[in-house]
Amino acid sequence: MSKLKDKIRTLRAEQPPRVLISGPPGMGKTTLASEFPNPFFVQIEDGTPAGLELQGVQPKDFDEVMEAIALLYDEEHDFGTVVFDSLDKMQPLLWDAVCRDNNWQSIEAPGYGKGYVATEYRWRDFLDGCNALRRERGMTIVMIAHSDVERFDDPTSVSYSQYQVRLHKSGRKLVEDEVDAILLLKYEASVKEEDQGFNKKRAHAEGGNTRFIFTEGRPAFTAKNRFGMPPKIVYRPGQGYSELSKYFPGAAPVATAPKAA
Repeated sequence: MSKLKDKIRTLRAEQPPRVLISGPPGMGKTTLASEFPNPFFVQIEDGTPAGLELQGVQPKDFDEVMEAIALLYDEEHDFGTVVFDSLDKMQPLLWDAVCRDNNWQSIEAPGYGKGYVATEYRWRDFLDGCNALRRERGMTIVMIAHSDVERFDDPTSVSYSQYQVRLHKSGRKLVEDEVDAILLLKYEASVKEEDQGFNKKRAHAEGGNTRFIFTEGRPAFTAKNRFGMPPKIVYRPGQGYSELSKYFPGAAPVATAPKAA
């Protein structure tokens, strides 16, 4: 019998998803996250959107973030999702922890970007904790982050502007590589030109009031998914997770509330 054949296994996506929801302020990222199954919020943002009642904790430092992960791992509970709201608010807490570890006054104290490089072990601790909750406790992982428009230097083309997750590149790449989906929540805009006379034209953006969840990357923004989702999905508050869950491995269908007559 071949030793190789003995080791071959069928590999498929069976574990709960790890999702990063990004987008400009006020798009409904927290609202979308609240639709996931029985969520526990590690609420680092100062304030909760009006109309939402969330269950969770409000950590004051990075150690309390890790403590929340440990409690969810060790203790009995019925939470199905853990939401970190938001990573860009957690980032300075993580930097403070690294500075305490090294007796630095600031993350830039070592110079030459060495402080940011030194944060990677703390980011890996955080991601390892999330993976343990997913693997051992069967929890869906949702991370929220704001996005900014930044210049992207494409080595194969000219530079252009792009929506990117509002994290320093030292942590951004670790998170983006680890998650199964990066979902960008925003309005879709179209650019139109208007004639101003004298052979002059002015370009302006127009957009409707429909928000979309973008699931595939484009030159204008970062997004991805490992679930075969369509490139964009209409987001209607209260129905976002039910649309996304159609593509998540092992996710049970979610019944949506009937429309009022």
